[in-house]
Amino acid sequence: MSHKQTQLARDVEATLIPQGETCTLPQGTEVTITHTLGGNFTIMTPNGMFRVSRENADALGEEKEETSPSETIPHDGPPDPESLWEELRKVYDPEIPVNIVDLGLVYKLDILEKEENQYHVQVDMTLTAPGCGMGPTIAADAQGRLLQVPGTHEAHVEIVWDPPWTQDLISEEGKMQLGLI
Repeated sequence: MSHKQTQLARDVEATLIPQGETCTLPQGTEVTITHTLGGNFTIMTPNGMFRVSRENADALGEEKEETSPSETIPHDGPPDPESLWEELRKVYDPEIPVNIVDLGLVYKLDILEKEENQYHVQVDMTLTAPGCGMGPTIAADAQGRLLQVPGTHEAHVEIVWDPPWTQDLISEEGKMQLGLI
């Protein structure tokens, strides 16, 4: 995607990168969309780099990605594991153009039956650096994606630090996208 310059059509909630602090950017702010990852936007303003969620695409003059929560789709049985992994592949650290699965950040995905036909998805993931302020934002994005998979009634994403992340965990595809091979 080439960089696109625009003005915010309305006030919008954004997350300062890499600190992870939430703020409101006022209507009329000049922004440059540097990339769209997983439907979310990374933008530059005179005051820094921010992540704008896909729910606020209209403020940037962009189309909102269509989603459908799993509760609206009739489904019996557990969620499909591959569909869960597919949704996690739509989640990105806003500074790195590789999804969290190919970055090797997702350590574990479990599907647990809490009650009859009530399934909970538990994910353990890490971050590329312990001080990353974007961790809660990335985890919330992953949780929201998991909840879209039919059969998922609850989802929880836990950030863990053991084992520590290294570049060795990046998939071959991720390494190619980053120019590491």
